[in-house]
Amino acid sequence: MRTTVSKAAGASYDAGLRGFFAYRDLGVREATGGGHAAHIIRAVPGEGAMPRWHTHDLGFQLVLVLRGWVRFEYEDIGEVLLETGDSVVQPPGVRHREVAHSADLEMLEVTSPAAFHTAETEAPGPPGEG
Repeated sequence: MRTTVSKAAGASYDAGLRGFFAYRDLGVREATGGGHAAHIIRAVPGEGAMPRWHTHDLGFQLVLVLRGWVRFEYEDIGEVLLETGDSVVQPPGVRHREVAHSADLEMLEVTSPAAFHTAETEAPGPPGEG
């Protein structure tokens, strides 16, 4: 591993997991040999959320809201509104969905490992059930 710098000036945002978001890779995947990933996620102008229940096959996922707001729904705690400065650690395999977001949304997401499988799933029962 080596010191890796990712400059905001002139950074590019690419398509990724969700079509209504654009992603900026921070170089963590390459720096850690795929052990971890970090990227900035921005809302794509004019695109709204498409709430679909899904899971990720990974060991760790952290989301920190840098600007704007986002509303997530989780099978274990229900709906939560995250605003600038708020964060969430999502447990491995938890069913969740992004319900809505502000047009200026910007988030930092950190995952481990860098590459992981995402699968759409059925909606869960009421939070805390089961």
